[in-house]
Amino acid sequence: MGLGTNQTGVIVADKWIGEIWQDEAIATYEAKAVMRNLVEVFQHQKHKGDVIHRPNPARGEATAKAVNTQVTLIADTAGEITISINKHFEYSKMYEDIADMLALNGMKRFYTKDAGYALAKRTDGELHMLGAIAQGGVLTAAGTTTYEKGVIGGDGSTNFSGAANSNTGNGTALTDAGLRQAMQTLEDADVNTGECGLVVPPTVIKTLRGIARFTEQAFVGDGKTIRTGRIGNLYGVEVYASSLCPWIHVNSVTGTQSVRVFRTSAGVAPSTAPTGTTFTDDFGLVVDWDTTSPTDTKYRACLLVHPDAMVLAEAQSIRTQQQYKQEYLGYLVTSDTVFGTAELRDYASLVITVPS
Repeated sequence: MGLGTNQTGVIVADKWIGEIWQDEAIATYEAKAVMRNLVEVFQHQKHKGDVIHRPNPARGEATAKAVNTQVTLIADTAGEITISINKHFEYSKMYEDIADMLALNGMKRFYTKDAGYALAKRTDGELHMLGAIAQGGVLTAAGTTTYEKGVIGGDGSTNFSGAANSNTGNGTALTDAGLRQAMQTLEDADVNTGECGLVVPPTVIKTLRGIARFTEQAFVGDGKTIRTGRIGNLYGVEVYASSLCPWIHVNSVTGTQSVRVFRTSAGVAPSTAPTGTTFTDDFGLVVDWDTTSPTDTKYRACLLVHPDAMVLAEAQSIRTQQQYKQEYLGYLVTSDTVFGTAELRDYASLVITVPS
């Protein structure tokens, strides 16, 4: 016998069924993101096309005006920056009915927040990786030049090199002088460092707290740093801690770098030493980490960045959907985001390489 009509099911009663997934995922995404809040965010929602073309004009120069002469015309054929919307990441969970009935109320809340956290990490990590091409940096086969346009933390001027010191690298701990020199590098390029952020791994926060210059009351003003141990602003630059600062693994045989930012699908942490004859890093560069048994010297990439240095183009911010799957007797819940990243001003950010 047929079921008939006019049943009250999830379709008819959908306005009565509360869905809290979206808000919790978005709130966690925005709270956990670090890099996203320090760069330009371009909203591409409801627009078609997978490539954004952005004009890139050159700065002009003022010219002295001579009496009874024509003004000096400035001819600038502006270039362009292309932003490819080519990154789509998702976080999905299936809640079978029996688990939904018996589990604690906090289960869904935890995983929904975890979705926002996971997607925020992915977005931030993709932005971190743009630091490798700052200041004219290039990515070459076998990782021979990765992050070598960045500077070391000790003096803020010497370029990082994986081949230095017998293929163990030359990164040094961030110092007061190193930070001031790095800031000067950007200021010499007319970058306002008062609008910059400094993103560092937790180990650097520990180092900064040990530098008296950064914790004395005369430097911070009201003495709150002494009472709480918090470092929030150095020379007008806001400081942020991020666990996603890239790990740079220097190969002792080749003197080249493999870079890790994200955990693998198997859960291998980015701090883990690379292995295998054809290890592929997060830039897609391949290095031999097996032949002649190389050792691994680890560094982290801090980033001094101005908002104009890079852009995050969001075709879709966090979206959360749920669908009842009768064949599994459960709800499929997916959060996803679609975006693209690009460098805008090559001179407006600088990587500072420090020991891990």
